[in-house]
Amino acid sequence: MQSEPVTQGQCPCGETRFTLRGGPVLRFLCHCTICQAFNNSAQADICVYTNGQVRLPDDHPVDFQTYRRPPAVDRGKCRACGQPAIEYFRLPLLPDIVFVPSANHPDPAALPAPAMRMFYNSRVADAEDDLPRHEGYWPSQLAFLRGYLAGLIRR
Repeated sequence: MQSEPVTQGQCPCGETRFTLRGGPVLRFLCHCTICQAFNNSAQADICVYTNGQVRLPDDHPVDFQTYRRPPAVDRGKCRACGQPAIEYFRLPLLPDIVFVPSANHPDPAALPAPAMRMFYNSRVADAEDDLPRHEGYWPSQLAFLRGYLAGLIRR
């Protein structure tokens, strides 16, 4: 059995570091207003991992905040640079899911292409691509869940 590659992810300043085992289950672009505010950007480019694929050291320099429940997404920013570092997403009946901004990967260009756009109704500007677009809370959440489960099955 071949082991999954292990890489080191980090926030923009490098103070917050974490280990990534294998590739993401899913990559998507989110246009929700919370992601816009958290990322200080028109959209969030996010890679999704299972909890077992990501190891954040116990002495991590990350401050977590939950913006809205449900779903409970604990969004973490690096204490040193104040930039998004890592997020934990909790859904009932599923193991914790970890969101990592695509820019926090050692080689963002090597990541798979995004699979979809979520909360497209909250976009700041129209996108010029052919990605599937999901608007509204439930359609976006269901599309995410379908994409995540399909990614797990592909693994």
